[in-house]
Amino acid sequence: MEEFVGGIWHRLVTRQSATDFADARVELADIQPQLAPFYRALGGETGKLLEAAEARPFRAPRKLIQRIAGSHRRHAVSWQDARSLRLPPAVALFPERELNESLYLWLTAMAAVLPRFRHWFRDNQRACRLLLETRPGLAKRYREMVEASLLLRPGQDQLQADAWTREQAIRRALLQPGSVELLPRAPGDAWPVPFWLYPAPLRELSVDACDEDSGESAEQSPQAPEEAGTVRRTARRLDDRKQTDGLLIFQLESLFSRVEQVELDRCQEENLDDDLGAAEDLDIITLSRQRRAGSARVRFDLDLPAPQNDDLALGDGIRLPEWDYRRQQLKADHCLLQPMLADEAAPAPLPEALRPAARQLRNRFSTLRPERSWLKRQLQGEELDLDAWLHQLTEEQRGLEPGACYRQRRPNQRDLSCLLLADLSMSTDAGLNDEQRVIDVIRDSMTLFAEALSSSRDRFALYGFSSIRNKQVRYHLLKNFNETYGDAVRGRLQQIKPGFYTRMGAAIRQSADILAQEKSAQRLLLILSDGKPNDIDQYEGRYGIEDTRHAVQQARALGLQPFCITIDDKGNDYLPFLFGDKGYALVSDLSRLPMLLPRLYLNLTGAS
Repeated sequence: MEEFVGGIWHRLVTRQSATDFADARVELADIQPQLAPFYRALGGETGKLLEAAEARPFRAPRKLIQRIAGSHRRHAVSWQDARSLRLPPAVALFPERELNESLYLWLTAMAAVLPRFRHWFRDNQRACRLLLETRPGLAKRYREMVEASLLLRPGQDQLQADAWTREQAIRRALLQPGSVELLPRAPGDAWPVPFWLYPAPLRELSVDACDEDSGESAEQSPQAPEEAGTVRRTARRLDDRKQTDGLLIFQLESLFSRVEQVELDRCQEENLDDDLGAAEDLDIITLSRQRRAGSARVRFDLDLPAPQNDDLALGDGIRLPEWDYRRQQLKADHCLLQPMLADEAAPAPLPEALRPAARQLRNRFSTLRPERSWLKRQLQGEELDLDAWLHQLTEEQRGLEPGACYRQRRPNQRDLSCLLLADLSMSTDAGLNDEQRVIDVIRDSMTLFAEALSSSRDRFALYGFSSIRNKQVRYHLLKNFNETYGDAVRGRLQQIKPGFYTRMGAAIRQSADILAQEKSAQRLLLILSDGKPNDIDQYEGRYGIEDTRHAVQQARALGLQPFCITIDDKGNDYLPFLFGDKGYALVSDLSRLPMLLPRLYLNLTGAS
């Protein structure tokens, strides 16, 4: 009964203390596809990501009902750093949905004109004034939002004298940006200003703050890839290394005797998701220096297949550069790419389930085979050109000398080469339905693609890649340009397995070097991926995207045509920056990929 009454009281107090308009709520995930091009169109940094901001504590005055409910202690405000622009995960500040959407657009525009600031109060006013002067289309909606927000801010009855003076300065700065030079001092924090940007809550950890035995710098610490709705947590480094042994104080009666000690094996399954979920309730996550990263490395390396069970490594590896956008330089020989060959894969026929689709594609692509044509009016050739000969007879009556009257056969070649590079990272092991995984669809797509191109006799090659940091970028050879497509290649395709991460830049550079050796007039580099570039070192977020973009630009400089086919439903957020508006295709229905891939090839080669 007590819990029942407590639940009713909690819902009642929470409802009374709420200031959001839930019916007009706008989620960042819904409007993010519009914000990304808007941010870059206004001059924002092209490689910066748009992500959700975490709520941070504010010591601002609250109403009595809010203090009783324990709400309004934390607010999600906007901020940015070199990696990303962080916006509130949802906006329900205004009763009109249009105003909430406009607030997202305004914050995005503010971030574009204010990449960094020194004085929060003055620089935000300066950015507001600049936007109102240079972007008059935003001015009317900004006035509407400010007037509506002033009605929701704390009034004079809630604030003390100094706090009200500070609040009045903020109100004047919102109504007339640039009119207030200094922000008056007052105890506590001011009520959050939803139109302005705030300093980043996180700071870069110094190299000294990292484990000495980890072998990684602060910028190379393992990070998990984040999604649009994922918030970033505040971290604090704790140095708990023992300087001395100290003195251990304990009570003797707390120790077990030999009789009391019971050896009991409490078996339990590790649930990583439950462990990580506990972090959601923490305001600040403390990182201990006592814990060494060596054990984590050993545990991770155990996931690698034994050499006798792994694919055959071809050579000692290839050193490749990597682009560091923070230093704006290409780090030479930073990555080690290891070519791999499944030498023990037995030759296999085409799977029975793919034969009807393969037959249909072969029939369609067979029409692209080179056909022999006649070159007429040649000085020498295989046959006599009767038309030219009759023409010469009539011309001789006019006193002209006889000319070429032979014809010769010449084959019409499709002068193109294509390299298909497939992402074989661990994310492709995700289930698509009860019977298939993503990697199964990718395997079928590559197989049908090879069946189609072998019928058209176009030159093509097949490769796959995954990575484990920059020390091993696994580059799987499935078929090179000079190899004939047959059961041996089909056997390798059936043996591909998902694993590890997606260091896409190195794989694209190696593929571009291979494709650049082809002498064809059109050289197409197709990249089949299921998500963003990422790895467990610093190759995550903007770093990986910038390096991939640099690799794509290098491929275009070699005269190649890079094109990405992705199954990532968030691909529109970052692929235009990597490949351009017309340099990628998003496949929403993964089950259609095996038949869509050859069709895309026909469109890209002008044969459709």
